[in-house]
Amino acid sequence: MMEPGYAVSGRYQIIRPIGEGGMANVYLAQDLILDRQVAVKVLRLDLRNDPNTVRRFKREALSTTELNHPNIVSIYDVGEENSMQYIVMEYVQGADLKKYIVEHFPIPYQRVIDIMAQILSAVQNAHDHNIIHRDLKPQNILVDEAGNVKISDFGIAIALSETAMTQTNTLLGSVHYLSPEQARGSMATKRSDIYSLGIILYELLTGMVPFEGESAVSIAIKHFQNEVPPVRNYDPRIPQALENVVLKATAKDPDERYSGVKIMAADLATSLSASRAHEPKFVPNKASDLGETKVIPALDPEGLTQTDQAEQVTEATAAKPLNQTPKKLRSLR
Repeated sequence: MMEPGYAVSGRYQIIRPIGEGGMANVYLAQDLILDRQVAVKVLRLDLRNDPNTVRRFKREALSTTELNHPNIVSIYDVGEENSMQYIVMEYVQGADLKKYIVEHFPIPYQRVIDIMAQILSAVQNAHDHNIIHRDLKPQNILVDEAGNVKISDFGIAIALSETAMTQTNTLLGSVHYLSPEQARGSMATKRSDIYSLGIILYELLTGMVPFEGESAVSIAIKHFQNEVPPVRNYDPRIPQALENVVLKATAKDPDERYSGVKIMAADLATSLSASRAHEPKFVPNKASDLGETKVIPALDPEGLTQTDQAEQVTEATAAKPLNQTPKKLRSLR
């Protein structure tokens, strides 16, 4: 924990802590040169001797600096001081989308579509750069005081070109928004992000997540065994065309989902149109089974590797190693 008043690299003067994550702590700071407030993400002290974590942290900075979009939190600077890795980011004054939903629900349908349009535009930009977010959830989406949306935390995003790392890296993702294929231990794709976007849309419309359970494992199982409940069961006034966007984005089989974020955005944009008032309900053509049954072994905290231990997260978060034969969900948290 850095004390208020400390100036990182003599430039970013710490004001106060504003967030904690599985890999880093985030501080509000004053940029003494440009005279503006910034957010400084600092790799946690207990992880600085883990080369894998340091590499992931550096990759976050490299991947996100490629993204220049009004709905993505900007990266201003990257550095190291006394073996302390840090990233300096745009400071967004406001609340995360999770808190926004709690405070503003029920949200008018048009406002839901406006929020999702901004999120989809940002994810489209990332996908255009072959970056999959992998951890899209309302807690990683900020809403500023003017109502503008910005996606943060590309800490586990990996460029698709890094195929070797994609197969071996341990990924984190909030289990409530986890795609069925990720829950089964398979490699995430752009359509995995689309599934998470569908769950976010579900929450914007209903004020809740579709699946709850006593543990992260039980929730993950529901993602690939249970159909997402229709949002019209919660609110029959929701147009069928709008519900269809949720149903198509959250289809169990990735092939049944939108083939790209841009197509999902176009479908969502017209979902309140009178011309689609009598649209039939979307029903997947294929069975929801994603392949062979995969075993989820008993959890053994004592057997975790150093990297696994470094990436343990809260009850609502899943730690899911992917290996060369990604057939087992070895560890969920």
